[in-house]
Amino acid sequence: MKPFQLIDRTNGGSIKNDFLSGITVALALVPEAVAFAFVAGISPVVGLYGAFMMGLVTSIFGGRPGMISGATGAMAVVMVHLVSEGNQLGGTDTSGLQYLFGALLLAGILQVTAGLLKLGKFVRMIPHSVMMGFVNGLAIVIFISQLGMFKSNGNWLQGSALFIMIALVSTTMLIMVSLPLITKKIPAALTAIIVVSLAVVLGDLDTETVKSFIVSNGGEGIKAGLPNFQIPLISFSLETLFFIAPYSFILASIGLIESLMTLNLIDELTDTHGSGNRECVAQGAGNILNSFFGGMGGCAMIGQSIINIKSGGRGRLSGITAALALLFFILFGSSYIEQVPIAALVGVMFMVVLGTFAWSTFKVWNKVPTADVIVILLVTIITVFFDLAIAVLTGVVVSSLVFAWENAKRIRARKYIDDHGVKHYEIYGPLFFGCIELFNSKFDVKNDPSEIVIDFKESRIVDQSAIECINKLTERYHKSGKNIHLRHLSSDCVKLIKRAEKICVVNVLEDPDYFVSIDNFRKTQNTLVTK
Repeated sequence: MKPFQLIDRTNGGSIKNDFLSGITVALALVPEAVAFAFVAGISPVVGLYGAFMMGLVTSIFGGRPGMISGATGAMAVVMVHLVSEGNQLGGTDTSGLQYLFGALLLAGILQVTAGLLKLGKFVRMIPHSVMMGFVNGLAIVIFISQLGMFKSNGNWLQGSALFIMIALVSTTMLIMVSLPLITKKIPAALTAIIVVSLAVVLGDLDTETVKSFIVSNGGEGIKAGLPNFQIPLISFSLETLFFIAPYSFILASIGLIESLMTLNLIDELTDTHGSGNRECVAQGAGNILNSFFGGMGGCAMIGQSIINIKSGGRGRLSGITAALALLFFILFGSSYIEQVPIAALVGVMFMVVLGTFAWSTFKVWNKVPTADVIVILLVTIITVFFDLAIAVLTGVVVSSLVFAWENAKRIRARKYIDDHGVKHYEIYGPLFFGCIELFNSKFDVKNDPSEIVIDFKESRIVDQSAIECINKLTERYHKSGKNIHLRHLSSDCVKLIKRAEKICVVNVLEDPDYFVSIDNFRKTQNTLVTK
């Protein structure tokens, strides 16, 4: 894949499609970048800068042309805790933001390292049940974060203020639902925000706007201008490292997981193949750039990426156009952004929640294994009460244990004694740590004849536990004065045995066509003795 191939003409891409699609995506990025900044508890301009820089870097250097990156809710829900604790630790209202920039720097380094170590492929090991729990938990967390917008000075809205808020939120959502049914050429989110903003201005409605919200929280509104270079204003000490390291790891993990899952989705939609490892490096570089130029960072955005692909965006030009158009809005449209009602952004976020939640969960509830249902619920609950990275890791671990347990029960042994008095054990199923006890129960060391053959034609020695198991089984037979032989080992199994020469004392019969005869069995030159 060429790093600067702006247009992908092999997949229906063109300059016109990429440019128009990029403009559409930029319009959709504005409200979400502002809304996610509020979720994280920071100024909207930080969210806009973050979306611009992430989008530009990943569009140029990323591993998936046509995929859009920016400020995301998955990372914002982690940032809000970091910013809050950072303010308390630093003692000022801006300390948390500086700690966020420091955490982004470390998170970016971790992501670049993951890409250089080629760890991007491991996203394929995330089960579908974990992904469903992930998006469900994310949707619930975003929904809960928006409920705080229905408060004023720490108290829930009441009377006319609550009625106006609910009416404006409902109007925003109604427009976003109905407009795509009429035309998909006009961005629904932006249209809803413009209509609701006009209704507030023309109707002189008393409701909170972006500017009033920023001012009430100690800010001064959105200051338009280019991002400025600045090293994070934090003390680079072990104390700071211990504080930001857990957040950096979580941000890096969430960013990579969501980005790589989005990459796989776009691969399926376009019938092409992106580079997960290169995307890891680009995501990391984008977050590092954000840490030095005052952006909130981010990762790939599923919704905007789908909008781009469905609008005809295929090449890198679409993402570059979206990022530059967003910068134009920041420089020349900040005064208009400040007039947007908070209710309109809440409505947009509620629609993000509805679009993020995997409603198919309820359809498959009674059609999938109970273990998968448990994993979905577990990941969802942990996501809501802890964080997304821990939830995904827990889901993968539980799914792996369930898989291991199910396979552990499938080990079988067919037994018979041939004409030469040799007893054969034909093993079926993989031999690994989970089925050692069941495997040992298949053998009758005391009553078996003097020559034993264990045939692995339909099995496989998987891990060190299996090797140690065979070693102990061999010792039991040798103590009884009997010989044990392994047959029909695959090449990788033979390598495992050979690597365990010092701990495994067995005769490994490598000839798959070997004719069993007691005399020839002991003299054959194809027998490998490991000591």
